Amino acid sequence: MSKRLGEFEQLLLFALLRLEEDAYGVTIRGEIERRTGRAPSPGAIYTALSRLEAEGLVTSRLGTATPARGGRRKKFYAIEPKGGEALQRSFSALSEMADGLLPKLAQLASGETPGSTPT
Repeated sequence: MSKRLGEFEQLLLFALLRLEEDAYGVTIRGEIERRTGRAPSPGAIYTALSRLEAEGLVTSRLGTATPARGGRRKKFYAIEPKGGEALQRSFSALSEMADGLLPKLAQLASGETPGSTPT
């Protein structure tokens, strides 16, 4: 059985896919916050990325040291083909389940009973 991704893991992998060569902690957090309104803690990001790396879904590399960072190097992340496959599978399953339900979901979210006629 293949790895099932949780929501946060999916957000991380989508961020890596979108950011490409510029995916490191701060930019990943910023991308997730900009697109979802969620501001995950750096600890949550790095813990999940470490787990995804251990599973072979992402890889990391150290950038060059910069004076602006006090000589510290950024750790950049990239999605691997195995990660892309897992993300595609998860997204496809979610899309298939949601297909045609957005109008009903909007009704439910607005307090209406799905399928009822607004009064």
